[in-house]
Amino acid sequence: MPIIVNLDVMMAKRKISSSELADKLGITKANLSILKTNKAKAIRFSTLETICQILDCQPGDILEYVPDHETSSEEA
Repeated sequence: MPIIVNLDVMMAKRKISSSELADKLGITKANLSILKTNKAKAIRFSTLETICQILDCQPGDILEYVPDHETSSEEA
């Protein structure tokens, strides 16, 4: 998937645990884990906004676009 979630990196920079972030977000640790491990299919803007508020960051600090070169070369 070309969108990479770097939530764990920002959490480490801000020294916040998964349990603490999940509690502040009002989501389960399991759902936070799905976000952190790039298994989520979507994220609500309201959730992204709250994450950015809690971690004092921008969406681009958490989400990264990495082109999938394997798909591109197969299509050529």
